[in-house]
Amino acid sequence: MRQLLLIISIFLCQLGYAQTAHDKVLTDIQYKTTKDAYVKERCKLDIYYNDTLKNCPVVVWYHGGGLTSGSKQLPSKLVNKGMVVIGVNYRLLPKVKVDECLDDCAAALAWAFKNVAKYGGDAVKIFVSGHSAGGYVTAMLGLDKSWLARYDIDANRIAGLIPFSGQMISHFSYRQMNGIGNLQPMIDKYAPLFHVRKDASPLVLITGDRDIELFGRYEENAYMWRMMKLVGHQNTTLYEIGGHGHGPMGDPAYHILLESVKRILGNPYSY
Repeated sequence: MRQLLLIISIFLCQLGYAQTAHDKVLTDIQYKTTKDAYVKERCKLDIYYNDTLKNCPVVVWYHGGGLTSGSKQLPSKLVNKGMVVIGVNYRLLPKVKVDECLDDCAAALAWAFKNVAKYGGDAVKIFVSGHSAGGYVTAMLGLDKSWLARYDIDANRIAGLIPFSGQMISHFSYRQMNGIGNLQPMIDKYAPLFHVRKDASPLVLITGDRDIELFGRYEENAYMWRMMKLVGHQNTTLYEIGGHGHGPMGDPAYHILLESVKRILGNPYSY
């Protein structure tokens, strides 16, 4: 037990915040169980919570890496903020198809809805976020209701969608697997833009500077903002972080995420 507490303490220090005895981190929770070895390896999540808090907001965080790399994270700027934070691993392309990748992410989010109350979270206050590929996943799960419907969850139960520099057209790694290059845009059922709708959860789009972002990432998000407005979705906002490229925009974007949680919930949380 002493060794386990030491490991947790070191892990929390690496996250970059001052932990207390009430800060808890559980790692490698299996959210999807089959005999498939790759599912056993990748379909795991970590969760941070404070055992003195109840009915907290929740952020489910999907890592970046172009859908082909990366691993689960509990971002340091989100922990110790009066919230539950869940970091998700999922299977990666090209080892699986994009369908399996998105299904994993939906299964993890469904796990959060069904289990987060055990850790002091409120299933009514679940926000979904992630950077780059994680932003793409965020938008897909929130706009295409079919992914969560597989797990008997209505996507409109999500309190807010906050993608960081997410691809709004069909993801470039998916296009590459089908012989389509990075600069040949496509919008099919694997594009968040394909699923614009009036009744979606609040959507907060954040990108870096349009002149130094990855490919046309700002313009994709600006088009999403416009199309959501045109279909009648009034609770869509767009932020461009000047002077920051695709990777660096993530740091200041966390502030927008935290402020957006406060705004959407209408609660005086102090971050």
